[in-house]
Amino acid sequence: MGRVERTREIARRRARRAKLTKLKKRYEAAKTQSEKTELEAKIRKVSPFATISD
Repeated sequence: MGRVERTREIARRRARRAKLTKLKKRYEAAKTQSEKTELEAKIRKVSPFATISD
């Protein structure tokens, strides 16, 4: 039996949160500005309203 819509929604949120934390860690470790710009674009694509701290 497949998952119910609510559990799929929760799974999507958890995956998004995990992906954002990975991308934010990579952003913090990035050395060049071009790397940071690329990661900012990826973060915005995953979650448009996510905050990125410098």
